[in-house]
Amino acid sequence: MRKILVALLAATALSACAAQPSASIASAPPIPPAAAPQKAAPLADLVKSVNIPYESFTLDNGLKVLVHTDRKAPVVAVSVWYGVGSKHEPKGKTGFAHLFEHLMFNGSENAPGDFFTPLQQVGATDFNGTTWFDRTNYYETVPTGALDMTLMLESDRMGHLLGAVTQSVLNNQIGVVQNEKRQGDNQPYGIVEYEELENLYPSGHPYHHSTIGSMADLSSATLKDLKGWFIDHYAPNNAVLVLAGDIDTATARAKVQKWFGDIKSGPAVKPVAAPVPTLPAPLNKVIKDQVANTRIYRFWTVPGLDNPDYLPLTMSGLVLGGLASSRLDDAMVRQGQQAVGVAASADIFAQAGQFVVYADAKPGVDQAVVAAALDAQIADFLAKGPTADELQRAATVYATGQIRGLEAVGGKAPILAEGQLYSADPEHYRKTLARAAVITPEEVRSVTQKWLSRSVFSLIVEPGTRTEGGANRAGFVTGKAGSEARPAFWRDPQLAAEATGSDVGAAVAADRSKLPDVDPLKPLDFPTIERATLSNGMKVQFARRSAVPVVSVRLSFDAGYGADPKNALGTQALLLRLMNEGTKTLNSTALAQARERLGANIGGFADADSTSFQLDAVTPNLAPSLALLADYVRNPALDPAELDRVRTQQLSAIKAEMNDPRALAGRALMPLLYGEGHPYGIPPSGLGNPAMLKSLSASDMAAFHQKWLRPDRATITVVGDTTLAETTRLLEVAFGNWKTGAEAPPVKDFSSAIPPQTARIILIDRPGSPQSLIYGGKVLGLKGRDDLLSLMTANDILGGNFLGRVNMNLRESKGWSYGSYTGIREPLDRAAFTVRAPVQADRTGDSIAEIIKEIKAFLSTKGITAAELALSTNGSTRELPGRFEGSRDVLDAVATNAMRGRADDYYETLAARYSAMTPAQLDSIARKHLQMDDLVFVVVGDKKSVEPQLRKLGLPIEIAASPASGD
Repeated sequence: MRKILVALLAATALSACAAQPSASIASAPPIPPAAAPQKAAPLADLVKSVNIPYESFTLDNGLKVLVHTDRKAPVVAVSVWYGVGSKHEPKGKTGFAHLFEHLMFNGSENAPGDFFTPLQQVGATDFNGTTWFDRTNYYETVPTGALDMTLMLESDRMGHLLGAVTQSVLNNQIGVVQNEKRQGDNQPYGIVEYEELENLYPSGHPYHHSTIGSMADLSSATLKDLKGWFIDHYAPNNAVLVLAGDIDTATARAKVQKWFGDIKSGPAVKPVAAPVPTLPAPLNKVIKDQVANTRIYRFWTVPGLDNPDYLPLTMSGLVLGGLASSRLDDAMVRQGQQAVGVAASADIFAQAGQFVVYADAKPGVDQAVVAAALDAQIADFLAKGPTADELQRAATVYATGQIRGLEAVGGKAPILAEGQLYSADPEHYRKTLARAAVITPEEVRSVTQKWLSRSVFSLIVEPGTRTEGGANRAGFVTGKAGSEARPAFWRDPQLAAEATGSDVGAAVAADRSKLPDVDPLKPLDFPTIERATLSNGMKVQFARRSAVPVVSVRLSFDAGYGADPKNALGTQALLLRLMNEGTKTLNSTALAQARERLGANIGGFADADSTSFQLDAVTPNLAPSLALLADYVRNPALDPAELDRVRTQQLSAIKAEMNDPRALAGRALMPLLYGEGHPYGIPPSGLGNPAMLKSLSASDMAAFHQKWLRPDRATITVVGDTTLAETTRLLEVAFGNWKTGAEAPPVKDFSSAIPPQTARIILIDRPGSPQSLIYGGKVLGLKGRDDLLSLMTANDILGGNFLGRVNMNLRESKGWSYGSYTGIREPLDRAAFTVRAPVQADRTGDSIAEIIKEIKAFLSTKGITAAELALSTNGSTRELPGRFEGSRDVLDAVATNAMRGRADDYYETLAARYSAMTPAQLDSIARKHLQMDDLVFVVVGDKKSVEPQLRKLGLPIEIAASPASGD
């Protein structure tokens, strides 16, 4: 289950990239005045560019169909949305909507077997399903020639499913969903959602329980229950189908009628009454969890999409704590320094929602002080509301986020579907954006004051042993809100759903005896790469993409976390954080505001080998956005006064890693595999070592920047709605006078020997964990610049995707994991093989035994079959045209080709290479490189529960205490 809310309401954070913000500086002259930031394009003009033309029709059985034509790539996005979610679940049946989503991927009457198998075979991209409070959706983007096959699959599980739902399938998926629940619960702050919903909504309210459900309710699910649930909800008259891409309405009408027309309407689904409750008095609660920092929450219930107040509340969330320049960031992180992180958002559902504000206390600051500062800022905002400038920036962020989402057809389809399902208006997004462009500060203030002046639920999560379990949460429990208990299944008997009208003729049953043939698929036509050189020698590579008015620019340097001095791990990450705190002419707040006014994402990120700075701009604002990027990269302030603050943030991030099973396993495994002398023998996040960080100075940051982030080590990649000539002109102004110093370019030292390994287990004790995180690996005798395509394809079959042997065993056969995979890490020097499996705690030892068994069989008695090879290579070939639909996808590919020394036509050669592969060839490569004698496992779990299981495996075991303090 993924938490996907209304696409229109997903606030786009325009700060520098997530955990490691960005920037770069050098001993270069500042950008010339001509490149200074200019005035942004009017918001009204940006809003007008957001448009998804569509046509619609309705089948006789009530299925509503929306069609959007976009011929830029030979793919079609198929999106089916059902009007059923967890809010429809009665008492004792929590988690059923999500459980049924899983069941619908396990085959139908005329298409038995896993739903993903034929989709992967035809090269589908972006395929999955999700469940939330108000809806369940299924989606895939497929080559145009595979549309009939896809429509048969979707229609078969809509109209011909129940005969394929067996007790064994049900039992397996109950286990999978329960492990998904354990995986979420096992994360830091993983039980906060339970507290939020159970305390804000009274027992019996449709939003009182989490979509994941309770363990007890999931365990009690019967075939009779589930079949009744399907009959009541999964009917064409309770669904919206969107086809977006390489298709027209006439073709869509014929195909949809053929495959869906004979499915009978189901019972009318009665609307659920879900009024917005109000707490009778303020409510306070303190809980403990395995977290790095004390987090102080404030929650209110607010209206949903059925009330126009949701939009002013959304804007308030952005201004208060959603923008990089937000009120809370300025007051509590930058100035008052009571917190290391803050956030605010309006989480909007169809009929209600929550306004959420929180602050992560800075170490050493009394939580009462943090709470008082947080409440003071909220009170001030309620009294005064946003300024006109704040609101303008919030609306610009909101609109430009939508523009970027319009490039891929898989992004446009859900916007239409959501509008139809929630508002009976596919163009609801346009009305919302138009309203956002003219909304006033007074409207935002008055609406926010109306809803946030009500009683608040205050929750404090303190570091410690978890005091509130997760296993039995998400069911119907006695409400803590002080209101009387409501009936468990809220439906208003006065409300009745009407069947949809028809404008399509009578249905004729389609032939479902076999999957339809796939029509010939078009080969990949990768964009032409154009090149230029700036006057200072900086190389520019450009690809034109004009589907939407956006441009992406990436400035990449040969640096990365591998360039960190061994006595100062975390330098690069700390530099990136510090660079985000302003330029020589713009302080951190002014820099954030400048980005927001332009609707530009500007940020920096690094991996083991490179450091990059990314600009995502809307075309009308490209010139001032590039000027801002240049100022950001070339002229960061590196203010010593800001260093201690961002250092504290990075130390808190390290502490958070120590409390996160996945991150903790990576911090343990990579130094062990590569050795601490190797550039890759570091925590993979690049956050570094706490003791080393504490000694770094601003001059260290400047020295690192000057040494590694130089124009002679940079490549600029540009993709989007512009031309090479215009791009070069603007880049010349921004970067052309940036000169390289006299120092010789630095070189990373990869001479450190990889330490020899023996197969063993390192157990990191994390008491009380409901799940264990298994993370194994070995360093390969290959480099990332080597040709790894054959090994990657072999790994794909072993465990590189959902249908890989490891996942099909641990998830689909055993039900012990939500997802388990193998992978090939491919940094430029030494590659590595890894296996990652989050599994239920009582199956930790069994899971490692199964992983070892699968890998050994794969490398000996059960080599790759012709069918497995065909599934992998056909899918990899056929997905290529859809793989590069978006500008960001093209940008990543062009930049990767440059870094790895590949030809421009590399991706166009893949089809022929895949078709030439044989099982024997891949078996030989896998057996050469993936032997088991030096595979090391790190296990993060409850030692008391896990160690006895591991002892039975016969592998040496080393015990390590969890370094939860991060010190």
